[in-house]
Amino acid sequence: MTWLVTGGIGYVGAHVARAMAEAGEGVVVLDDVSSGLPERLPPGVPLVRGSVADRALLDSTIAGHGVTGVVHLAAKKQVGESVEHPLTYYRENLYGLTVLLEAVAAAGVRRFVFSSSAAVYGMPEVDSVTEDTACVPLNPYGETKLAGEWLVRAAGRAHGLSTACLRYFNVAGAARPELVDIGVSNVIPTFFDALTRGEAPRIFGDDYPTPDGTCVRDYIHVADLAQAHLTAARRLAERPAGGDLTVNVGTGEGVSVRELADLVAETTGIRDPAPVVVPRRPGDPARVVASAERIGGELGWAPRYGVREMVASAWEGWRLRRPGPRAGGPRRDADALPG
Repeated sequence: MTWLVTGGIGYVGAHVARAMAEAGEGVVVLDDVSSGLPERLPPGVPLVRGSVADRALLDSTIAGHGVTGVVHLAAKKQVGESVEHPLTYYRENLYGLTVLLEAVAAAGVRRFVFSSSAAVYGMPEVDSVTEDTACVPLNPYGETKLAGEWLVRAAGRAHGLSTACLRYFNVAGAARPELVDIGVSNVIPTFFDALTRGEAPRIFGDDYPTPDGTCVRDYIHVADLAQAHLTAARRLAERPAGGDLTVNVGTGEGVSVRELADLVAETTGIRDPAPVVVPRRPGDPARVVASAERIGGELGWAPRYGVREMVASAWEGWRLRRPGPRAGGPRRDADALPG
């Protein structure tokens, strides 16, 4: 099979494209290069530059590369930005998906893996989030992911597609240093950025009903997430056309923000300045931890890495991509590479 991986030069997408290629799958990547890095792709994987909303480009790419399955990761994904620009998020995330599914159906492609998110659950008041937990997203980003799942399943039923929706939790780490997340929207890179600037990392609230008062989250290594995409894609390839699968991708274990901050300090060797507690952010749930039972039972998948490996691999990549001074010293802005 040849898989079209959309968004395949982004942080998660590049890991997925590389994992699939290294496992012997045929891969072609479509990306608009608005935020990803082309050098993340391994040799031999072609990159088509453009948008999933460009029907003519999709038709020519699917036909020209003999695409038989799609792994769709291209999307806008910043929660705060989605609140400020909901129209942009609905246009990019849902209109683009609609055009892609139209092209897939017209070309007779019968396998479709959709990259969803735990954001579909909103603020679940349960210790362990199962796939049957009510989906009540809190922001336009989560809404577009949930609506995207609906659209994928509906298209699957109407056009005989086998589909999988992967709801993954907090992604961290790097399979290779050059594939690291160099943005500062996720918590671990945010801690790295503050510490290497000589600033105190911020913890948003320490009065939650959790063991140490800080929020608890389920962190999944990006290499494990890439393997989950590969496993789901191969399972769809084995199935006759039709049917759908929706699974969480997480470890089933929670780590508090305070525990994560301590581990970051241990890994980097930068303990000063210490984290500071600031007021809660609106809408942050106290605990969001996945149940990983279904993905284990359905796909035989299990995570290989823990949070310690996530932080260590992310730090190795961070130092490569955004070098700073020796541990413990503040970094001048001029020392930073552009993100």
